[in-house]
Amino acid sequence: MRFEANLLERFLIVGLGNPGRDYAQHRHNAGFMAVSMLAARHKASFTRKQGPALITDFRLGAVQVVLAKPQTFMNESGVAVGQLLRFYQLPLERLLVAADDLDLPLGTIRLRAEGGAGGQRGLQSILDHAASQQVARLRIGIDRPPGAMDAADYVLRPFTAEQAALLPVVLDEAAAAMECFVREGITVAMNRHNREVG
Repeated sequence: MRFEANLLERFLIVGLGNPGRDYAQHRHNAGFMAVSMLAARHKASFTRKQGPALITDFRLGAVQVVLAKPQTFMNESGVAVGQLLRFYQLPLERLLVAADDLDLPLGTIRLRAEGGAGGQRGLQSILDHAASQQVARLRIGIDRPPGAMDAADYVLRPFTAEQAALLPVVLDEAAAAMECFVREGITVAMNRHNREVG
């Protein structure tokens, strides 16, 4: 679906992660990293709080884009997102969630208009609070854990040096995909950005 731009439009883009410096570079914080990249492209900074979330905003044409990082820890992300949707009086069609995905290789991003959480507990929390699976999401591949490493342990570790070298390219593509979602809708964004960039 494409939305015609007007001065009244607002979109909410939420990056998922865990708050605090100890988690900042972890794989599970790829969503935080993606919205930080988007904010940097528009010279915006996360200096404000709205409920249990850090937020910033910028204009993309005639549209206001609100970026948010829930500060509730990953598994309770739906609490913050629900409050933001109510505060801004936004329908789910104006929401995009960026999150890490173990089932995609690093260097791959995938947009989807709806569906299940695929084991991503932050996204599951949002779907539960929204009582709907019709939530657009941007999945950022972080690779599967090596060998017999537990997935929960893997996502709470920093990227390897090799992975970190690829990350800026991936995050820049993710930021471009989020802009495309706002400007042209989820279908165009999927067709243009669902690919491997590394």
